Amino acid sequence: MSKHILVIDEGTTSTRAIAYDAQFKQVAVAQHAIALSYPNDGWVEQDAAEIWKQTLAACQAVIAEIGGPENVVAIGITNQRETTIVWDRKTGEPIAPAIIWQDRRTAEACEALKHKMSEADVQAETGLLLDPYFSGTKLAWVLDNVEGARHRSEAGELAFGTVDSYLIWKLTGGKVHATDATNASRTLLYRLGIGEAAGWSAEMLSLLNIPGHMLPDVRGSQDDYGVTTSDLFGRELPIFSAIGDQQSALVGQGCLSAGKAKITYGTGAFLVANTGITRPASNNRLLGTVGFTREDSGAMAMEGSIFNAGTVVQWLRDDLGLIEAAEDSEQIASALPNNGGVYIVPAFTGLGAPHWDANARGTISGITRATQAGHLVRAGLESAVYQTNDLLEAFAADGIEISELFVDGGMAANDWLMQFLADVIDLPVFRPDYSEMTALGAAALAGIQAGLISAEAWEARKRPGTRFTPNMNEADRDSLLNDWDVALGRTLTS
Repeated sequence: MSKHILVIDEGTTSTRAIAYDAQFKQVAVAQHAIALSYPNDGWVEQDAAEIWKQTLAACQAVIAEIGGPENVVAIGITNQRETTIVWDRKTGEPIAPAIIWQDRRTAEACEALKHKMSEADVQAETGLLLDPYFSGTKLAWVLDNVEGARHRSEAGELAFGTVDSYLIWKLTGGKVHATDATNASRTLLYRLGIGEAAGWSAEMLSLLNIPGHMLPDVRGSQDDYGVTTSDLFGRELPIFSAIGDQQSALVGQGCLSAGKAKITYGTGAFLVANTGITRPASNNRLLGTVGFTREDSGAMAMEGSIFNAGTVVQWLRDDLGLIEAAEDSEQIASALPNNGGVYIVPAFTGLGAPHWDANARGTISGITRATQAGHLVRAGLESAVYQTNDLLEAFAADGIEISELFVDGGMAANDWLMQFLADVIDLPVFRPDYSEMTALGAAALAGIQAGLISAEAWEARKRPGTRFTPNMNEADRDSLLNDWDVALGRTLTS
């Protein structure tokens, strides 16, 4: 029997199944798109039933490609975080659309909550801020706005979970209602920490008026999550890991020791730094979160979140028609001597860290009669870099010095962009040749649980890649960043 790990990588715009062999080499993949809908300004939703349908189909396709379920030793799950799903415990069917992490419908509710509990106290309890980004206010919105939901939740008929929890429920036929500590730490309902210091927060549940029995059990990122029902894949398969996508990329990059950091450029961009066992505290509106947990150990992390990164490239391609394919952006940007003074601040759904301005909306500034379509393309790419620099400055102000930045995600394939990143942040940037770190991290944890590799061997594992070193002079860097600050000031509302 061949030893393969099957990873479910459920992202914002698609769900993928990836099979890795015992050496953690990708041998098969299936990817299915999942549509997003925008029913109101700032609202972002998906059909939760469609998430499950496409996930199941992707898994079945990959299992068939590798020769059947007997060749799968374990399943690992990684997922878009903060996305909120509420479902019927008897039928397993969602009672409302999944509310996506980008959704801003609870902005006013978050402002109102600040009069009931100070944001400083919320951050001390959860590591997070009172922002629509997180699951807690989304869940409260469902209970208060979906007919009958409040009554049914109090009667014990409904379950809540982030995407990992929902998929585990469906995979196990409703036998396991669980999540891992990384996903729990993004709900606004979790007392931040590792081990006995952590757990669902009675204080936050009371603040948001959420019945505690709706919530899943919290387990390790590397742990036993039960087995799939035999009818799904032909035999029962053990689920050995579950972890939020950004923390999974941290593991995939081998950042298991304090001081190492990575940024993933996907739909959004997420900078995560391992802080070891130290519970992180920020004076610069960064987030404390769980990095990963396994057995009796784990790591905490500090995180900064950029809401729109890859979405900017999609916008340039699909809505403005300025490029035919994402790959075209590299040639267009590199062909220009500069950005022509054009800056795009892509606050499509507000701004994340360190600004946390839910009401901000995107701006384009510096346009003249000489502005070309290429300048807009380049400005869209550059915006991800400037936002990354904003995060790094906030990390440094909180005492977290990063000497090298590991990168992954779709945008990291752009050589021009990675060199521009190194130039602007004035740090070396390392891009591994294999860029699917989100899925690889979940595979690693499942592999450790299955006994295929040790955590020590995983951290020491060599990762071939490309290092980009800074070569921009200080005056040019300062000029670009000063102009970005001016554009950003035109966008911020608070």
